[in-house]
Order: sequence, then C-alpha cells, then structure tokens
Amino acid sequence: MEIRAGHLEDAATVLNSVPELDAGVSLEQCHVRLAGRTALVLVAYQNGEPVGAKIGYATSQTQFYSWLGGVTKAARGQGVAKALLKAQEAWVAASGYQTLAVKSRNRFTAMVCMLMRHGYQMVAVEQKGQPADYRLYFEKQINKCTASEKISVFFS
Repeated sequence: MEIRAGHLEDAATVLNSVPELDAGVSLEQCHVRLAGRTALVLVAYQNGEPVGAKIGYATSQTQFYSWLGGVTKAARGQGVAKALLKAQEAWVAASGYQTLAVKSRNRFTAMVCMLMRHGYQMVAVEQKGQPADYRLYFEKQINKCTASEKISVFFS
C-alpha cells in the first residue's frame, strides 16, 4: 500500500464507493468546501488503484479538521484507515497545527473505536435524530516534538 497526497478525483472515486456516505460526495462539493483553505487530500493506493481517502482542511492557524474519509469494502481490514490516520497526523504535526478535530456518527463504531485507540477524545455530542445518528466530536492534541517521527510515516 502506498499513501500519498492525491487528487480530489481519486479521493471522490473512493468516497463514492463507501456505503456509509449515503449521499456520496461530488467534486464540486469538495472544491466548494476546500476553497481558500489549506487542505490535505490523502489517497491510499494498492496496485495503483485508489482504495482509501482522507480529506481535511485548516479551520484556524492551530486546528486542522479531518472532514471526510473512507476505505473501499474490498480493502477493509487491511490497515488502510489506520495508515491514512497516521499519515494525516504526521502532516498536521509537521505543518504546525496543535489540534486535529474530527466528527463521526454514533453508528460508525469502527471509526469511533479507532479514534479512541489513537488518542482522540470526545469533546461534544450533538443529539440529532436517533441515537445512532448522534454526531460525536473528537479532538487530539498534536505533539510537535514527535513531528519528525510521525512525518516518516507520511513520506515513506
């Protein structure tokens, strides 16, 4: 598997194959959301094919927001999501941000568990719809001291 800064087209291809993203994502939607922001588009490739993606952007000079991410069904269980998370953290640390924020829904238990295993803390809950649809807000403090250690994950 190779993870690299990718193109929105590849990221959208992956994200549109992720069943959890009910409405999918359009390139136009991505361009609108990222316009004028410092952004990072990561794509995981296996045998040259995009199998995972993670898109995020700066919300301030100190905080980066992980907006969208997902892995194709065929590539699940192979560490793709974890590798994308670590690569994003490495880039965020090397870029000088102090906090990495992410939102998930209660029904995405694999994502919630992965975030908690990797040091993210729940900071808020938005009760919207049924409990499975509650929005869970997480943050992780990014340690600048380990940026050089983490960045090797991204550039390897």
